Amino acid sequence: MALIDEIKTSLNEAVKSRDEVTISTLRFLISKLDNARIEKGSELNDSEVITEIAKDAKRHRESIEAYDAAGRTELSGKEKAELEVLSKYLPAQLSEGEIVKIVEEAIADITASQLSDMGRVMQLVMAKTGGRADGSLVSKIVREKLSG
Repeated sequence: MALIDEIKTSLNEAVKSRDEVTISTLRFLISKLDNARIEKGSELNDSEVITEIAKDAKRHRESIEAYDAAGRTELSGKEKAELEVLSKYLPAQLSEGEIVKIVEEAIADITASQLSDMGRVMQLVMAKTGGRADGSLVSKIVREKLSG
């Protein structure tokens, strides 16, 4: 079953069980996926669906940080609940140690030695991780490796 079909099935189940958080989160996600499909001009494959979900999850994480910093726990809690729903459709995230290993391999592959090589290293690492690593964490690790 394609991931988009799995998401639609989950939405139907949430409607039946009257799970409002899941319903609103999945409806918003399906809307975003439809927009991405229209923009692309053809159906999205599972990898592209995961990319869109990851973008949405990142937006939720950023919102959680902002709400927590502002002391808005009720809004932060809502974002956390929605992020939990989205996380079910994302592949398991790589550990920091696994990311470090991939970064070191990428640096060796393209013989990067300066901070100016960061863009090429990031592109290679993000392709290898396939949405299983947070870009900001990868960026931090690449910057440390290239400057140290």
